[in-house]
Amino acid sequence: MLTADRLVESGRSPGSLRRLMQRKSTLAFLMTLPLIALILVLVAYPAGSAIYLSTLDRSMTRFVGLDNFARLFGGGRFWTVLYQTSLLAITAVVCKAIIGFAAAHFMHNIPARGQRTWRGLLLVPWVIPPAMSTLAWRQLFDPSFSAFNWILEQVGIHRVPWLAEPDWARFCIILATVWLGAPFFMIMYLASLKSVPDELYEAASIDGATWWQRTRYVTFPMTRNVIAVTMLFSLIGGFSGFTIVNVLTNGGPLGATQVLATAAFVISLGAGNFPMGAAVSLCMVPVLALAATLILRSVARRGSGS
Repeated sequence: MLTADRLVESGRSPGSLRRLMQRKSTLAFLMTLPLIALILVLVAYPAGSAIYLSTLDRSMTRFVGLDNFARLFGGGRFWTVLYQTSLLAITAVVCKAIIGFAAAHFMHNIPARGQRTWRGLLLVPWVIPPAMSTLAWRQLFDPSFSAFNWILEQVGIHRVPWLAEPDWARFCIILATVWLGAPFFMIMYLASLKSVPDELYEAASIDGATWWQRTRYVTFPMTRNVIAVTMLFSLIGGFSGFTIVNVLTNGGPLGATQVLATAAFVISLGAGNFPMGAAVSLCMVPVLALAATLILRSVARRGSGS
C-alpha cells in the first residue's frame, strides 16, 4: 500500500486521489465496470471463438487461415445470399420506418385518453413471440388453405403462389418482418415526437407553413437522430434475422430467400461444416460495421451542428 511520502514522490497526493475518486466520471466507470466485464465475457469470448473456428478446416483439426473466406468469396452463391440478405433487410427497414413514422403521427394527434388503447393494440405484433407470429403468417400464405387467396377469389382474382415463387416469397418475408417490427419504430418515434416543443409547430403555423412543411422543417430535424439510430438497430436485427425466414420459407423456394443467418445454420448443422458456417456468420460484421459507422457519424455531425 502506498504511503503519503511515496504518493508525494510519485507526483500524487492523498487529496488528488480523493478528488479523483469523487469525480462523477470515475464513479460512473467503477459502477459500470461489472457490466463491462460481463459484456466482455458474453460477447468478446463468443466472437473470438467464432473467429478462431473460421480459421480451421472442416474437421476442425488444422489451421487454414483465410481459406474458408477465400472459398466463400470465390463462389457466386455467397454473393447471391448476401444480396438477398441486403435486399430483405434494407427494404424491411425502410418500410418499417415509413409505417412507424405515420403511426406515430397518428398516435401523437389523437387525444391522450385514446392513446393508451391504440398503443396497446398497435404494440401487439411486437410483443408476440416471432416464431408464433410467423407460424400464423405461414397459415395465411398456405398454398391450399390461404386466407389471402380465398379473399382474392371472392373478388375474382386468381390465386397467388405466395411461398412457391421467389418474388412472392421475398414479399411475404418483408411483409411479416414489417408487421413484427413497425410497432417498435412507432413507439420510438412517438417518444421522440413528444419531446418536440409545441411552440415550434405554433410558430410554423403562424408563418403559414403547410403540414408537409412543418413535418419537413420541424419534425424531421428534431427527430432525425432517433430515426437514424432506430433504423440502425433494425438493420442489425434484419441482417442477423433467422426466425422469420426459417419458419416461413426455410430459405426456399430453391434458395431464393436464403439469408446469411439461415445459410450459416444450414452449413453448420445441416452439412456439418462448422468453420465455414462461422465464416458465413462473420461476413455480417464488416457490412454492419460500415452501416453503423456511416449512420453514427451522420448523427454526430448533426449533433455538433456542422
